[in-house]
Amino acid sequence: MSILTAHGDPSTAGPGQLTSPIATRGGWAALSGVIAGAIGLGASDLAAWLMSPTGSPLTAVGQGIIALLPAGLVNFGKDTLGHADKPVLLGLVALGVLALSALAGLLEQRRARLGLVVFAAVAALGWFAVSQLPNSNVMSFVPTLVGLCIGFPVLRSLLLRLRRWQARHGDQAEYGDTAPAHVATPTEGRPRSAEQLSRRSFLTTASILGGVAVVVAVTGRALAAGANAVATARQQIRLPGARTPAKPIPAGADFQLADLAPYVTPNADFYRIDTALQVPTVDPAKWSLHVTGMVEREFEISFADLLAKPLAEHVATLACVSNTVGGDLVGNAVWLGYPIRDLLAEARPTAGADMVLSRSVDGFTAGTPLEVLMDPGRQSLLAVGMNGEPLPIEHGFPARLVVPGLYGYVSATKWVTSLKVTTFAQDMGYWTPLGWSAHGPIKIASRIDTPSKDVDAGQVMVAGVAWAQHTGIAGVEVRVDDGPWQPAELAEVTGPDTWRQWRYRWPAKPGSHSVTVRATDASGKQQTATEARPDPDGASGWHTVAVKVRG
Repeated sequence: MSILTAHGDPSTAGPGQLTSPIATRGGWAALSGVIAGAIGLGASDLAAWLMSPTGSPLTAVGQGIIALLPAGLVNFGKDTLGHADKPVLLGLVALGVLALSALAGLLEQRRARLGLVVFAAVAALGWFAVSQLPNSNVMSFVPTLVGLCIGFPVLRSLLLRLRRWQARHGDQAEYGDTAPAHVATPTEGRPRSAEQLSRRSFLTTASILGGVAVVVAVTGRALAAGANAVATARQQIRLPGARTPAKPIPAGADFQLADLAPYVTPNADFYRIDTALQVPTVDPAKWSLHVTGMVEREFEISFADLLAKPLAEHVATLACVSNTVGGDLVGNAVWLGYPIRDLLAEARPTAGADMVLSRSVDGFTAGTPLEVLMDPGRQSLLAVGMNGEPLPIEHGFPARLVVPGLYGYVSATKWVTSLKVTTFAQDMGYWTPLGWSAHGPIKIASRIDTPSKDVDAGQVMVAGVAWAQHTGIAGVEVRVDDGPWQPAELAEVTGPDTWRQWRYRWPAKPGSHSVTVRATDASGKQQTATEARPDPDGASGWHTVAVKVRG
């Protein structure tokens, strides 16, 4: 068979010849498997959106992989990929499933039901991963079953059309005298129109189902990861007023300079760091918080009960331990919630307890010092509101923890479902076994927001933010090149739990310069110049930016 015949007009191909060498090599069978696998994945995500958000097998396998990876690799991925770590992981898992689906197509073409074995093995992996999730139930296993029951029939349908095409095309070149019983051998003089019709039937079906696979997969993933009926429920919530309102934000708290982070971070701009591959969607009508462990009285509180309590409002800055020097994983917001110390007082912790292990709906845990949560001078909240509205879904709706002065990995549990009063000796939060510090107090930090590009000579406004939560910022200094430290002007604040804007008027001269900032907290402690990585307990060092001044 010549190359010209193989790739040319099928009407010129003689008996026993295929118009496409891909069909001979099984490429079409592999493609059929990929299409079926993509439809199965999308169908499982759609089913998870409809029945059980925790039942997406793709997400569950991704969570399982994270749990099995060594600490160094998890931290490397987070540091290297940043916000892209979760999409990259999910993409790799999906590619792995599609590769196995292609194998299923090849095997099913050779012998009936071998492809089903591969599909069933993939489904079993999904079921196992789902079973390891903390909130899995009977309904959580349904999405994977839906994907299997839809994906494999699609594969069989495509392969049936492919076999008809190959049978009418003549497959002795591939099968010889050992052709499977289900593949009919060609006969001399068979009408060419029958071959053309069978080819068109396969290609048309494959094209349509390929398009369906893309639509279903994209839609299923978007719905599984996005807003659903929970978003509607959130929009209908009317938060009660705070029994203890926050201090009014002073007019002088925000310098309102271009490129300077505002004093209050808008919800849409607030950083998001968590371990959830799929943003949990929790129905507030079904949400409850369990207080358990070393307490005299265990109890459960519903969302309605929580809203009925005397809520407090507080302005507080949250910071992620992964934030690098000068990084943006920090934000300030007005939070509304119930004081955690009052909640724990109802449970009455017993002697010896020194930690509260909070757990998220997605299985994340954080260990927070009990002493901090019970501190009457610290407004730690079981928060339900953020900047005047119910918590955004991606920021923990319907309830989360907000604890001033501690990095989020030991305190800021989103989608929280339980508080277990325990000890550091008995329990550990999610990140502690991965090598991070158990207590996580926030370090003094300062950042230069502007200038961030070339400027003209003359007076240049250098500005940024500094924070030392629950202690407060007392001073900020700026140094240009190797010159002396100069005091910066400080904005007002509502209290010591928030970051503080600062600005310095720099008489800039032409040339290339370095500008450095450092802060001092209200206790007199100065920000250290010693550089440290974020792990194990937060980054340190002075933030320096290079500025080119035009003459």
